[in-house]
Amino acid sequence: MLKTSDLKLKEVINTIDGKRLGGITDIEIDVESGKLVAIVVPGNGKFLGLFGRNEDVV
Repeated sequence: MLKTSDLKLKEVINTIDGKRLGGITDIEIDVESGKLVAIVVPGNGKFLGLFGRNEDVV
């Protein structure tokens, strides 16, 4: 089992083209089921997940 702090250290990679999408900036968990619902990574052009115009990828 992973802690959320450990999960945020992982890098997300597209399994189809091998492109690195970036590090996890946030996660969404369904409190009732305890299941992971979404992983959020910064969109292209963002610096440290803060500066840029593109939307985050969920």
